[in-house]
Amino acid sequence: MIISRRAALLGAAAASLCKPALAQEAGWPSQPQHVFVGFPAGSSPDLLARIVTEPLSDTLGQPFVIENKPGAGGVIGVQQMLNAQDIENSFAATINGPLTTAPRLTPNLGYDVESDIAPVALIATSPLVLVVSAEFEADDLSGFVDAAGAEPEALAYGSVGQGSGAHLTAELFSDRAGVEMLHIPFTSYAEVTTAIIGNEIDCGFMAPSAAMQYVEAGQLKILGITSAEPFAQAPGVPVMAGQAGLPDDFRAELWNAFIAPAGTDAAVIETLNTKINAILGDEAVQQRLLDMGWQAAGGSADVLAQRIATDTEVWGSVLDRIDAKD
Repeated sequence: MIISRRAALLGAAAASLCKPALAQEAGWPSQPQHVFVGFPAGSSPDLLARIVTEPLSDTLGQPFVIENKPGAGGVIGVQQMLNAQDIENSFAATINGPLTTAPRLTPNLGYDVESDIAPVALIATSPLVLVVSAEFEADDLSGFVDAAGAEPEALAYGSVGQGSGAHLTAELFSDRAGVEMLHIPFTSYAEVTTAIIGNEIDCGFMAPSAAMQYVEAGQLKILGITSAEPFAQAPGVPVMAGQAGLPDDFRAELWNAFIAPAGTDAAVIETLNTKINAILGDEAVQQRLLDMGWQAAGGSADVLAQRIATDTEVWGSVLDRIDAKD
């Protein structure tokens, strides 16, 4: 089952070989292109999409127009791409959820990631950090795991809701570290942060950009980061992989990607991938992303296909864990 899923997603990177190619005029692009984003204007996914589409418009000679279609955690943006009247000139910039967890969490999704989506390029990634109050008894991950393992639900963590990235990451950590923590959902990261500082809960996972100001003010401590490598926006924070009993491949990141409808001309996907990688290779673009809490990614369409397959497997196991607890 897992092997076939991975193979199918990798095959989707060359979707034009798997199903009839969408019609493309000679000399593409010869008209405006539509890029659907499942979040409002000014949101992080929207800003990331514009960082890529603005230079694409310049280099390819046609406007890449952002179409904001917020709702359902980004799912509506993907749906709109696939239902667009001008589908041969339609793409989407999306977070990971609609491609990895939505098939499990969203009823009547309306698309199949394996057969309907063609990966184009991974745009950027963002890790999460494990934060505790400045008064917490442990100063490192090993001490935290010892405290969490003292008894089931000895520690409580906050997230921004069931199925959120922070919730799933905490459950992945709990599983890999062999501990059991109590989940307390909130409606915003501001509430989670206030609850940690006030010692109402013990910890939470959040973006480095959301935590650093409180660390600098002496109100929070960061015990580790979920990326595979150190992150420039959280200097000196150790990666969690390989620490305190966690496996060496432990990783939990949010990411943004550029995708196309399956069947899009392979030459178009290759052109977009090449141009997006060139954009992400620019130091000024990398700094803009870092200032927003993101790290430029890039790579081939196959790299994105592999990321979708791997994360679908990882988060699927986490959702199985959550279902078993409910």
